[in-house]
Amino acid sequence: MEHIDDVQNDAINAVDTKREEKPKKKLEARQQQEHEMNGTSETVDKSPEKTSSSVSIPGSSTDTLNKKPWDSVLDVTQCIKNLQLPTPPQFQFWKTQPVPSINERIQEGVNEPIESDKDQSEIRAEPYNLPSGFHWQTLDLQDKDMLQDLYVLLNENYVEDDDNMFRFDYSPEFLRWALMPPGWRQAWHVGVRVTKTGKLMGFISAVPATIRVYQKVQKMVEINFLCVHKKLRSKRLAPVLIKEITRRVNLVGIFQAVYTAGVLLPQPVSSCRYWHRNLNPKKLIEVKFSHLRHNMTMQRTLKLYKLPDQPLTPGYRRVTKKDLPRCKTLLEDYLKQFQLSPLFNEEEFNHWFLPKDDIVDSYLVERGGTITDFVSFYTLPSTVMHHPVHQSVRAAYSFYNVSTETPWTALMQDALISAKNTKFDVFNALDLMENKVFLEKLKFGQGDGNLQYYMYNWRCSPMPSEKVGLVLQ
Repeated sequence: MEHIDDVQNDAINAVDTKREEKPKKKLEARQQQEHEMNGTSETVDKSPEKTSSSVSIPGSSTDTLNKKPWDSVLDVTQCIKNLQLPTPPQFQFWKTQPVPSINERIQEGVNEPIESDKDQSEIRAEPYNLPSGFHWQTLDLQDKDMLQDLYVLLNENYVEDDDNMFRFDYSPEFLRWALMPPGWRQAWHVGVRVTKTGKLMGFISAVPATIRVYQKVQKMVEINFLCVHKKLRSKRLAPVLIKEITRRVNLVGIFQAVYTAGVLLPQPVSSCRYWHRNLNPKKLIEVKFSHLRHNMTMQRTLKLYKLPDQPLTPGYRRVTKKDLPRCKTLLEDYLKQFQLSPLFNEEEFNHWFLPKDDIVDSYLVERGGTITDFVSFYTLPSTVMHHPVHQSVRAAYSFYNVSTETPWTALMQDALISAKNTKFDVFNALDLMENKVFLEKLKFGQGDGNLQYYMYNWRCSPMPSEKVGLVLQ
C-alpha cells in the first residue's frame, strides 16, 4: 500500500462511526439477523443491520493477492469468533437450498450451476403456505398506496444502526427506480399482509439481470429488499419469502440469483468492506453518526475534510441523455476485467445511469470529443432519530466508475465535490473494483461492516473484492 502522509492519516483517524462503540448491541443485531435469515426462532430486541457483521473472510483483504483463488475458503471458526456468536451457526434453512456448504472447498475453474434447470412440471404451481392470519399479495408499485405501504415497511423495519439512531429512508421514487428497471415483473414484488387489517408485514423482490461470472454469462435475478416487520421475526417468515420468490422466478425459466448480506451465510463468493468519506463532518458529529477522535478539534477536522469549491478536471460535467451510448461502451469495456460483473443493454443502461435528482447521478470527462472517464453514485438518506435539529443524513453511494485518462484520485475527488455541492453529508464506497486505489488518499475511513456477495444455485471459486465489478442498491 502506498504511503499516506500525516494529514491523510489524521483525516482517517479524526472521525469514526458511532456504531463501533457498542459491541454488545452489535452482537444482538447480528444474532437477530442470523436467526432471521436462517429460519430459527430465537429473537433479540434489535433490528438487522445490512452490513453489521465484521466477518474476516479470506479474499477480502490485501493479503490474498499472493494466494491462489482456491485458498480463499472460509475459516468458519474465525468468522464465528469475529461475529461474536456464542455457538457455530447451523444454517438450517440454507442446508435445504442449492448453495455451497459453508465448509466446501471450491477448486479453481469450477463455475457452474449446482442444480440443473427444472421443467415447468417440476415447479410448485401454488404459493407456499403462510402462518394463519397472513396472506400473499403481489404489490403494484405503480399504485401510490401500495408504494407507500412498502415505503413505510422499509423505513420502519429494514435497516437501522445498532443504537437505533439512524434508519435507512428509501424514497418512493428510489424504490420505483430500483425495483422497476427494464424487464421488471410485478409478480417479483412479493408482499405479505395481515389478513384482518391489511397491514404489510413482509416483502422480498427480484429484478432481472445478466451477470458475467468469470467467463460465463448467465441470466439471473438480483434479490433485494428482504424485509420482515420487527413483530414477526420469530415467525420464520424470511425463509418462506425466499422460497416464494425462488418459485416465482423459476416459473419464468430463471434458476440463478445474486444477492448481498451483511451476515455470514453459506457461502460467500466474495466479501467487501464499506468505506466512508465525510463531506459534512460538523453535522455528522452533531447527530453522533461520527465522533471526534482524541486530540482532534472541530476546526482541525473541518480543515482536514475541506474540498475545493468546484471540480478541477477539465471536461468534467454531468451526463446528458445524448452521452449515454458512449458511456455505455466505456463501462462495458471496463467491466470485462472483473470476475463478477453485469452486462447492460441500452435500455437498462439508460435506466440505471441517466441522472435523476435525489436518486442517481452520473458525471463524465470529455476530451476532444472523446469520453475518457465516468463516475456515478446513487442517493440513500437515513432518518435521524430523536435529534432536535437534524432530521436526515444524506448519503451518496458509489455506483460504477471508470478511469482511463484522469487519475483515480482526481476523478473521485471531483465526484466528492459534486456530491458535496448537491448537499450530501457523506460519500460511501465499497472496496471493490479499483476503489482501493483512491479510498485512503481521499480520506475515506474504513467502516466496520462487511458486505458478502452470494449466488443462488451457482458454484464457483471465491474471488477477492477487487475482482468484484457488481454493485447492488
